[in-house]
Amino acid sequence: MKNLKEQTDAKIAAGRQANPDFMKGVDDIIIKAKAFQQGSDAIKIGQKAPHFELPDPEGQSISLDVLLDKGPLVVTFYRGDWCPYCNLQLRALQARLSEIHALGATLVAISPQVPDGSMTKSEISEMDFIVLSDQDAKVALQYGVAWEVPEFLVEHMRVDRNLDLEKINNGNGSVLPIPATFVLGRDGVVTWSYVNVDYRTRSEPDDVIKALQNLS
Repeated sequence: MKNLKEQTDAKIAAGRQANPDFMKGVDDIIIKAKAFQQGSDAIKIGQKAPHFELPDPEGQSISLDVLLDKGPLVVTFYRGDWCPYCNLQLRALQARLSEIHALGATLVAISPQVPDGSMTKSEISEMDFIVLSDQDAKVALQYGVAWEVPEFLVEHMRVDRNLDLEKINNGNGSVLPIPATFVLGRDGVVTWSYVNVDYRTRSEPDDVIKALQNLS
C-alpha cells in the first residue's frame, strides 16, 4: 500500500497533467507564502496548546480539557471535506486509528466547515474520530495556522470547482487553516508538530504514531 506522500504526490501529478496552468499558479503562491514564512507563527514544541471549545457535527460542544482528560491528543487542522488532499490524509489516519487508540491517544480533526446536515453525511464526519467545526477560524488563528487564501485559489474554488466557501463555512469565505498536525501530551504541551502552507503535502501517519510512542 502506498504511503500518504506517495498518494498525495500522485494526486499532484494528476493535477499537473489535467490542469498545468492552475498547478503552476499554486506553485507560485506556495513559493511566495513560504517566502513570507506563512506558518511561522504556529505554536511550537514545548508550548501549551491554546484552549478551545468547538461544536461537533451534531452541535455538541467539545473542549480541549475534556479531550485531554482521556490522554494524549492528536489535533489536525484540515480545510474541509471538499478538499481531496484532506480526504487522503484523514483516510490515512483513519486506517491507523486503532494504533493511535492503543497508545491511549485521541484524534480530533478541525476545519472551518459549518456543522449542519450536509456535514453529518460527509465521508469525513462518518470516520471514527472526532470532527469539530471552527467556522470563524479563531482556533486556527490561536494555533498560528490561519491563512488568508489568495484570490487566485478562491477564484479557482468558486469557478472551477463550484465551491461557495462563504456558504460552506457560514460566512468565512477566505480564511482556511494551513494543514497542520500537533501531538499534545496529557498536560496539553505540544510534543510534535507538522505545519506546511503547501496544502498538497501532509504529515505521515507513521510520524504521528512515532510521536505518540515517544510519549509513552
